[in-house]
Amino acid sequence: MAASLEDRLSQDMKTAMKAGEAGKLDLSVIRLARAALQNATIEKRQALSDDEAAQVVARQAKQRRESAEEYARLGKPDVAERLKSETAVLERYLPQPLSDDELRAIIAQAIAATGATSRRELGKVMGQVMPQTRGRADGKKVNELVNALLPEA
Repeated sequence: MAASLEDRLSQDMKTAMKAGEAGKLDLSVIRLARAALQNATIEKRQALSDDEAAQVVARQAKQRRESAEEYARLGKPDVAERLKSETAVLERYLPQPLSDDELRAIIAQAIAATGATSRRELGKVMGQVMPQTRGRADGKKVNELVNALLPEA
C-alpha cells in the first residue's frame, strides 16, 4: 500500500533535517504544509482522508503560485523566485495534473451527460467536471475550457 501524504511529508521532513543546509527550503515548506494539514484536521475534528490532505496541499501551492505572480508584477523577483521554489516543493506531493487534452475529454463527456447546449448551462457542466478534476486541474482553467467548448446562448 502506498504511504499516505502525511507519512510522505514526515519522511521527507526527516530526510531534509538530515541534509542540513541543503534541505533548508524543503524543510521549511514541509513544516508549513504539515502545519496546514494539522490545522485542517483540528478544524474538521477528525483525521483527513488522503484526498482532503491533497486539497490542503494544493491550496497551499496555489496561494504561493498566486503570490509569486503578484510579487513578480510588483517588481520583487527575489521573493517571486523563492515562492516559485516553494511551490515546486509542494507540487511533488500532488497528483499528476491533467493535460489539456484529458481535461477537454472530461468536459466533453460532461457536456454530453448533462445535455448542455449553451453557456447558460455552465453550472451544470462545472458541477459534473469539478469532482473529477479536483486536485488535478485549476478551477479557473477548467472554467475557461468549459466556456470555450460551450456555444454562446
